Amino acid sequence: MSGTAAPASGDDGAQADVLRDLDGLTITAIRDGLRAGSLTAEALARASLAQIARLNGTVNAIIFENPDALADAREIDRRLAAGDQLGPLAGVPVVIKDPMDMVGFPTTAGWRLLYSGTGGVDLMPATDSPVVARMRAADAVILGKTNVPVLSHTGSHANDSWAGPTLNVAIADRVPGGSSAGTAAAVAACMCVVGLAEETGGSIQNPASAQGLVGIKPTIGLVPNAGVVPLSANRDVVGPIARTVTDAALCLDVLAGYSAEDPKTLASAGKIPAQGYAAGLSADGLRGKRIGLYGPGWRDQPLSAETTGLYLRARSELQAAGAILVDDPFAGTGFADLRRTTGPGSNFDARGMESVAYDLGCYLRRLGPDAALKTFDDFARATAAEDAFGPGGVLAYLHELPDFRAAMDDPTRPPALPEFIALKSAYLRIFDAVFAEHRLEGLAFPQMRQEVPPLHGTETIQETTVGELNIAGLPGVTVPAGYYASGAPFQLIFVGPLWSEAGLLSQAYAYETATRHRRPAV
Repeated sequence: MSGTAAPASGDDGAQADVLRDLDGLTITAIRDGLRAGSLTAEALARASLAQIARLNGTVNAIIFENPDALADAREIDRRLAAGDQLGPLAGVPVVIKDPMDMVGFPTTAGWRLLYSGTGGVDLMPATDSPVVARMRAADAVILGKTNVPVLSHTGSHANDSWAGPTLNVAIADRVPGGSSAGTAAAVAACMCVVGLAEETGGSIQNPASAQGLVGIKPTIGLVPNAGVVPLSANRDVVGPIARTVTDAALCLDVLAGYSAEDPKTLASAGKIPAQGYAAGLSADGLRGKRIGLYGPGWRDQPLSAETTGLYLRARSELQAAGAILVDDPFAGTGFADLRRTTGPGSNFDARGMESVAYDLGCYLRRLGPDAALKTFDDFARATAAEDAFGPGGVLAYLHELPDFRAAMDDPTRPPALPEFIALKSAYLRIFDAVFAEHRLEGLAFPQMRQEVPPLHGTETIQETTVGELNIAGLPGVTVPAGYYASGAPFQLIFVGPLWSEAGLLSQAYAYETATRHRRPAV
């Protein structure tokens, strides 16, 4: 596979130079190239579409291509020539995770029963989800929608999708991470510059880390997730996956902020940097910062021998960048005791997902009056052949949760979820107390305890932060930190208090700048 795509015929030499290295193409380079006249949005779109044509048959990242992508790019070029004001992502090729509503495309959630092409019913949205609308308003060129597992149920792969498995572009025989497998693969394969992902249980951090990319899992309430097929309105968050910290931050600048369609985003008021997240990035972002390290106080699960070695190297790199390291600051706090996995042999804590039936009903109502399914009962009837909640269903494990049965008894009523609220409160109390006691400004953990498992098999990604971050609603930023002997990526995740994205991004940027560990995957 090659990361080089030929520009459209007739492009001049300067433009050919810009497009010669798609892996190195960034939002800033696109912005500068358009302004200088050394690049056109159409040529960039053609190069990206050529990359999709070249690689998607193998990688299977994109399940629906946008037939309007070239026309959208030409319109950007026309507006630029006319002197019109363009959005901050003008001409930038992006992809959208399938569960995010986008007018003109069915939202399938990876399930054959929700796609007419495989005998199911199409969910056709009347309006874009807020995050898709924001990408359009920013003048990004949307290339298509990306693959996910059925109902985004796993953080490891997309093997059961109606569209077939997505491959890990960094190491093809290993899981690509889920559920945003297709978005990560499209970014890693240079089919686009950035992609939209969504997380309930690791679905941003896992695929970004599995494929050697930057992922931002935001504080819940920073980015609207209305119009996205839900697993839990209490945990779901939308965020970007990119090849660089700067590109991820620039995308977050577009996504973040209040939406009337998602009232919880009102909590973000006053929490977003006035100049945006990208403006605060600094190569000195780790200097003098007190950073907590992974240990049994956080989670009583050891790292593999090779992960331990890579983490020791990363610790020395953090110190060289000026960080002050604090060993296992959660020791003795009871933080690790709060964790409880759901299902036999599982590494996943699903608490907070009990509201899924109510949340699905809210999602279906938003589709509009002509939607094929309008209520959760409609949804249950349409998918009865593979009942997601029944024995053997992809969400059958939810029956273990204490408040699930009550929530399912009447899906039209918002459930109270008292145990989840108490758990979230306990996590946040301990987390904030530890940060105050040790004067921490972040945590830097290996995102996985061991390298990613084989693509086909029963092993799942053994992450270090998923349940804790998703239940507490805390933010995290993954960044490349090296490679295992097999070639599988090794990643750090920077974690901080609610609304600390700006600081975490600066820390991740400083580490990225100092180490430059990431290498092209194609």
